[in-house]
Amino acid sequence: MNDAGYPAIAELLPHAGDMVLLDAVIEAGEEHIACSRLVRSDGLFECSGGLPAWAGVELMAQAVAAWAGWQARCERRPVRVGFLLGTRHYRSDVDVFPSGSELRVEAVRSFHDDGGMGVFACRIDSSAGRAEARLSVFSPPDPNAFLATLARAATHD
Repeated sequence: MNDAGYPAIAELLPHAGDMVLLDAVIEAGEEHIACSRLVRSDGLFECSGGLPAWAGVELMAQAVAAWAGWQARCERRPVRVGFLLGTRHYRSDVDVFPSGSELRVEAVRSFHDDGGMGVFACRIDSSAGRAEARLSVFSPPDPNAFLATLARAATHD
C-alpha cells in the first residue's frame, strides 16, 4: 500500500517492468482515478528534455487500466488485459513534460457497456502544462478467446 492507501500500481496493471509508466494511484473511485508520475531523465520514453507529450496517450491508457485494475480488486476479480481502440481530440499545451515534473494523470469514465466497451475523459496536469483526450477502450470478458479469434481472422486474410 502507498501513502494514500492504494496498492502498488504494478498490482493494478497488466504491465510489467519498464512498461509500468505510472508511479502510484493517488485517488480512485467508482467512476474515476488519478495517478502520479515523476518525469525522470532515464525513463523508457524520456528524451533529453523530458517526456514527449505524445507519450501522454500511453500514460492516460495506463490510468484507465489502473482504474479497471482497481475496480477488479474491489470486486475480488483478477486484473485483465484491455485494449486501447482509439484516441480522440488529443491536445497538449506542451511538446515535452520537463524532467523533474510531477504529473497528475486522471481518467473519468463517461460510458461503458456490458460487452467491455468504454470511453474515458483523460487529462494530464503539471506545472508545465496540460494534455487532454478521450480514450475508447475495450476489455473483453475473455481476452484469450478474443485474441485467438483475432489470430484466426488474420490467418484467413
